[in-house]
Formats: sequence, structure tokens, C-alpha cells
Amino acid sequence: MHLHSGLKRTLPARLIRPLAGLCLGIALGVCGARAEAPATGQPAATDRFRVSTFAYQVPAVRLVRDDGKGVLLSDELDDGRAVFLNFIFTSCTSVCPLSSKNFSDFERELGAERTRVHLISISIDPEQDTPARLRDYARKFHAGPEWQHYTGTQAASVAAQQAFGTFRGAKMDHTPVTLVRVAPGKPWVRIDGLMTAGELLQLYRSLLAHG
Repeated sequence: MHLHSGLKRTLPARLIRPLAGLCLGIALGVCGARAEAPATGQPAATDRFRVSTFAYQVPAVRLVRDDGKGVLLSDELDDGRAVFLNFIFTSCTSVCPLSSKNFSDFERELGAERTRVHLISISIDPEQDTPARLRDYARKFHAGPEWQHYTGTQAASVAAQQAFGTFRGAKMDHTPVTLVRVAPGKPWVRIDGLMTAGELLQLYRSLLAHG
């Protein structure tokens, strides 16, 4: 299965090695999952998730935020805050509720740090997921002001998914992916699978510590 059709390039090993050690530490110290130390330039992995570092080219995609305002994806990503990005759809009954629950718990666990983080969820079913429906979904998961949900045209949603290598062609083939960037201009960290809120928090703080 091709996971990264939208990536621009992989980053040098010198940037991947610290992340590999970090993810191994998460696996052994937090979740207790089995992990193998990756070869240079290879993603870190556990039984539940894989973590890789990539440079993605963000397209000039116009989306509609859950407050009804039209926005550019690039502007939403580059507002100076750390970004946690995922793709969901409101009628999903499998991975999306889990991903959204993790975002909700992560936002809560951030505490006073939450104002420095922007959580972004983009619908992969924009024809059904109107701004009003996304607002209802956000309330269901107790989304705070730092977490916005986005819809738009089908073409815009597909372009966003393709840019981050998450497009599967059909919403029922959707798999959980979270993209993390601690600041504009920094590399993107890609999590294939599900981290808990506590693991996301540890990853975030470790990435900040690594600069």
C-alpha cells in the first residue's frame, strides 16, 4: 500500500534519528508496545503506530471552516502555532471517533499550553459534512477554541488529502493518520495509526525540546 503519494521529499537521516529514538522511548516508556530500533532513515514503529518525518508541499487549497468562513489551508497551517492535523468524516463509526477522542483528550491535557497549538480536522466527505454538521461533531467531542473542523468542495478535500499522502479513493478505506508540525518551516511528523493523547503530548513536548 502506497502511503506517501503526496510527499515532496524525505528529510535527512540527521533529522530522523532523534525522532526514531523518541518514538522508541514512547513505545517502551509510555505504552509498553513492542518497538524495533529503525535503520537510519527508516520510520520508527510500534505495534500500534508508525512515525516518519517528511517535507510536504501544501497546495493553495480553499476550505470552509466550521464557522462558515472560507479560508486558505496554508494560512490556517501557518498562523504561528504548532499544528496537529487529521482527516475525518462525521458519519464514520470506526477510526474517526477514536482519532477525535484522542484530539479532545490531548487538547484538555495540554492545559495552559493549548493556546500555542492549533488542531485541524479536515472532512473527507465534504458533500455531507456541512459547517453546521461539523459544528455538531465538534460539540460532541468537546472541541475547544484551538480545534477547528473544515469542509469545502470534493476537489479541495482530495487535494488536501493528496498533499499529505492520505488519499485512499473512498472514505470507507480511510486509515488513521495524524500530521504534526511544531512551527512553520519545521518538518512534518507523520503518525500512521493511533497514539493516545498522552503519547501525543509526550511527542509534542519532545519535538519542542529537540528544536
